Amino acid sequence: MNVEDRFLKYVKFDTKSDPNNENCPSSDKQFVLANYIKEELLSIGLNDVTLDENCYVMATLPTNIKDKKVKTIGFISHMDTSPALSGENVNPQIVKNYDGKDIRLNDEFSIKVDDFPEIRNYIGQDIITTDGSTLLGADDKAGIAEIITAIEYLKNNDEIKRPNIRIGFTPDEEIGRGADKFDVKKFGADFAYTIDGGHIGELQYENFNAAYAKITVQGRNVHPGSAKDKMINAILLAIRLNDMLPKDEIPTKSEKYQGFYHICDFNGNEEQCEMYYIIRNFDRAEFESKKQYLLDCIKKLNDEFGEDRIKIQMKDQYYNMKEKIEPVMYIIDKAKTAMEKAGVKPLIIPIRGGTDGSKLSFEGLPCPNIFTGGHNFHGRYEYIPINSMRKAVDVIINIVKEFSEDE
Repeated sequence: MNVEDRFLKYVKFDTKSDPNNENCPSSDKQFVLANYIKEELLSIGLNDVTLDENCYVMATLPTNIKDKKVKTIGFISHMDTSPALSGENVNPQIVKNYDGKDIRLNDEFSIKVDDFPEIRNYIGQDIITTDGSTLLGADDKAGIAEIITAIEYLKNNDEIKRPNIRIGFTPDEEIGRGADKFDVKKFGADFAYTIDGGHIGELQYENFNAAYAKITVQGRNVHPGSAKDKMINAILLAIRLNDMLPKDEIPTKSEKYQGFYHICDFNGNEEQCEMYYIIRNFDRAEFESKKQYLLDCIKKLNDEFGEDRIKIQMKDQYYNMKEKIEPVMYIIDKAKTAMEKAGVKPLIIPIRGGTDGSKLSFEGLPCPNIFTGGHNFHGRYEYIPINSMRKAVDVIINIVKEFSEDE
């Protein structure tokens, strides 16, 4: 089966994860796709095909090199789609020989070139889009399709030498839990690649250091008619705290290697408010400094308005995997060579977010990220050029070849 047909099958499965459900997986419907993939891997003839109680699928394509010791390499993607938009009844459309103009999704929505100018890079290519009512699910069903298509090709072309290959598909990546119950020891790879990037050519081994903060502001509510010198309005105090943070260190004013504070929820009244922040930075020292600055701001306000007027719960979420990849940079070099041999220009850029690979890298499985080819993930304007998916398949196959030649 070719990669685009496989992808079009997978997007029909609704696998939206649920951040409000603490179970793993967070939505039982992820098991439906997981079981389908399990049966597909068995039919291809892979070894050690497993689906565990937490919805992690794993399988092996064993080495066909008999005369020397070989490494075990892994390829990983996730099955869930973002809760940001419906993934039910996905109805993909194929735009043949794209002409460089706006793409009409339905009567209400279009992919407009003015809004998404990078789509003009794909003039003359076939592009898969949504129908405007759902997301597409290329993040990360394209990655799954690309891995399985490459593995099927290698299985059917045994003359291509290969090391041991492990593949894994995870639940709940979109809600930050994809690696939580991933059994690195069971997976047994020396290193792996997540196939979860975007634009063709992306090769990523740096990501944010990340923390979140829940801040509770306790006010003192008094009838406004007699509130002079008595009321402490929690809303105004919360706003004052937010205003103490650097004005330009926010997502809408940051790019590339710049970090930020991002207030992502704010609710309450005069008596009590809750604020939720995420804190991001690539540099570990600057990350720690950002967290400390927030604590210092809270201390200043507590000194003024009374101890424990503002309380904070702050927790690190994940760290920049760069420090775990740099000692094994040959896995980046091999991926670059694999791309070049596929006619793809490597685009080494930082991930302005997180990835399963980050957590796995800190658990002993170095795991950089490679493109799927998709654009505009998590929304109705999502699209993926078919040629980019085919190139991802070629890159995976070439990575396998690179490590076979190296052994």
